[in-house]
Amino acid sequence: MAVKIRLQRHGKKDAAFFHVVAADGRAPRDGAFIEKLGTYNPNTNPATIDLNFENTLKWLQDGAVPTDTCKAILSYKGILMKKHLLDGVKKGALTEAQVEERFAKWVDQKASKINTKKDNLSAAEKKAIADKFKAETAAKDAKTAKIAAKVAAVEAAPEVTETPATDAPAENTEA
Repeated sequence: MAVKIRLQRHGKKDAAFFHVVAADGRAPRDGAFIEKLGTYNPNTNPATIDLNFENTLKWLQDGAVPTDTCKAILSYKGILMKKHLLDGVKKGALTEAQVEERFAKWVDQKASKINTKKDNLSAAEKKAIADKFKAETAAKDAKTAKIAAKVAAVEAAPEVTETPATDAPAENTEA
């Protein structure tokens, strides 16, 4: 049986949410699966990925093949890196201590990159809000100036005194 690690779609239209599962390669996309390994939510920025690290690593070592998207997700979370390092232990190129040291270093670098991205996103969001506020303030000031100009023009205009108009025809006094 060929086991694949793949995504199983859930969620509403235009709001997809995925389960990462180990399933028989012949099973339908949203059909039967062997084990649920985690979740993937692409609707957040950065995407939310929650995986059972140990079980996913065990499936990979047992020969499960990830799909292209799952391969990218597993690479992002470091599971493929850990598998690669553990394969080096099997071949005798590395020791367990070296694997743990290298993996911890990689995780720290990845965490700093993710935190930098989150900080940049929040700073960009705050800047966009500040720019919008400045634009609204400028529009408000422009409207206030326009109204003040109209009021000043009305006050500066000479007062015209109107004489009462008589609607009655003038009387003819020639008799």
